[in-house]
Amino acid sequence: MTDLERILARVEKPARYVGGELNAIVKDWRRVPVRIAFAFPDVYEVGMSHLGMHILYHVVNSRDDALMERVFAPWTDMEAEMRTSGLPLFSLESHRPLRDFDVVAFSLQYELSYTNVLNMLDLAGIPLESRDRDDRMPLVVAGGPCAFNPEPLAPFLDAVFLGEGEDAVHDLVEVVRRYGRGNRDELLCALARLPGVYVPRFYRVEYAADGGVKQVVPLIDGVPGKVVKRLVRDLDRAPFPVRPIVPYLEAVHDRAMLEVFRGCTRGCRFCQAGAIYRPVRERTLKTLLDQAGELLRHTGYNELSLTSLSTTDYSEIRKLVQTLVERHRGERVNVSLPSLRVDAFAVELARAVQEVRKSSLTFAPEAGSQRLRNVINKQVTEDDLLRTVEVAFRAGWSRVKLYFMLGLPTETLEDVDGIARLARMVLDKGRECEVPKGRLSVTVSISSFVPKPHTPFQWEPQAPLAVLRERQSFLQGRLKGKNLVYRWHDPEASFLEAVFARGDRRLAPALRRALELGCRLDGWRECFRFDLWQQAFAETGVEPGAYAYRSYRYTDILPWDHLDTGIDRDFLAEEHARALAGEITKDCRGEQCTGCGLCPNLEIEPQLAEVGTGAAG
Repeated sequence: MTDLERILARVEKPARYVGGELNAIVKDWRRVPVRIAFAFPDVYEVGMSHLGMHILYHVVNSRDDALMERVFAPWTDMEAEMRTSGLPLFSLESHRPLRDFDVVAFSLQYELSYTNVLNMLDLAGIPLESRDRDDRMPLVVAGGPCAFNPEPLAPFLDAVFLGEGEDAVHDLVEVVRRYGRGNRDELLCALARLPGVYVPRFYRVEYAADGGVKQVVPLIDGVPGKVVKRLVRDLDRAPFPVRPIVPYLEAVHDRAMLEVFRGCTRGCRFCQAGAIYRPVRERTLKTLLDQAGELLRHTGYNELSLTSLSTTDYSEIRKLVQTLVERHRGERVNVSLPSLRVDAFAVELARAVQEVRKSSLTFAPEAGSQRLRNVINKQVTEDDLLRTVEVAFRAGWSRVKLYFMLGLPTETLEDVDGIARLARMVLDKGRECEVPKGRLSVTVSISSFVPKPHTPFQWEPQAPLAVLRERQSFLQGRLKGKNLVYRWHDPEASFLEAVFARGDRRLAPALRRALELGCRLDGWRECFRFDLWQQAFAETGVEPGAYAYRSYRYTDILPWDHLDTGIDRDFLAEEHARALAGEITKDCRGEQCTGCGLCPNLEIEPQLAEVGTGAAG
């Protein structure tokens, strides 16, 4: 029996660590010159739900000269066993140590996964800091939404990829194949000159007397002053995995995932995804129908999720849903819409795809008053919501979930009270529609506003912890009663998220010290230790509130200003001013151009599916 087999017999979920799933790809290492480990800094069930991993896994493994294998953060029981036995962190496909790979590529989806990144490097026996790695060590790179401000992780990363990876990963393979492990400095120089690649060691950050950033200076010739994101210009022609790996364990999203389109132009001012994934690019109806059939055939799933930031905005959504339901009704395949607009049309679509099984419907008003919804540019009215839930209740749904945020800019206690008032109006609507009392349920789910880089609210501070706690307690008292369920996100976790979302390189020592104190898996409530984080900040001389609570001026240099999404900074400032004035900005998909600057800056135009075209029969 091997060390791994002995360990697996003692951990809670051994299936997280064995590999060998349906559609997993195992290549002969002796025949492949470039080897990449895709490292997802969370547990298996979360990482296997990440569509980006499946896409890059497919892209790299389609090449004859490269392979990609997977590794996830081990749970606490597995980590303890590995450290006791001296077993280094390994990939699932070949069970090789991460040190054997040429590249370890992390996906940065969430700021509270940063300690997991460091812990995984430590478990692999890879020096944490880039400056301490020699030519024998893998290149440590990162991408994902948090890559648009990776500064707190800058000392630990060799390179950062901004934007979408389908094309960029080919450039990575070519550079690694050309330079190999023996020329690390030359390899990094070559990467730094690629579009969309940021090599932190080639930039010097200078700080002002007030604690802000004074300037970010390139240190070598040929390195851009601003790194501009990469994007896929024709999504319809982009590679898509129709043979994704089917996990052994039930994943967070345990279903086939079909990416309908990329990008969103609704312009919610708090939403980072709406900024970094612009412009909208849709796949054609024919492409989606073909991909759906292949996905279901190669996975055996009985549920197909239409994934996008706002799926019901797809130009051909009615025809897509209708055709998918008709084609796969005999296979008892359920089509799911993870994101619904607050309108009757969205409910009509949900009704079409859930003819038999009616789960709950989820809507996101985000704020409790129309005034505050105008501030955040969430163009949903109270009447919109009530009309929509009435249609839902009369169509047979009995459970509704409502998502809101606390601590939004300009929020008052009256706005918070509006959340409870709106929830009770939805509940009353269910009773009017004679939904059986034993089945009727309205769930209010609350998160705390986190100011994110590259959004109109990047200049805004987060609400103080004491205020967030007070308002959560206020809501809890207002949402007591039968058929009402109140759920909330820990404000301390949101505070830490804001610290690292708005952070700079001076946070790196605190991050490392937090790991030493035992912080890891911080996104899991049972593992999160805010007291240890407070200790780490105190011991490294970092005042976290200086990051979460700082109000920026438009003239300030932000820690992420040298990383470019393509959207004009002036446009973000104008949107911020419009927010404070309570003015809305229309969606440019159906209205005139809003002047965000992305299309001319990146020399691209939005791509919409042509309504009425494509073979759907």
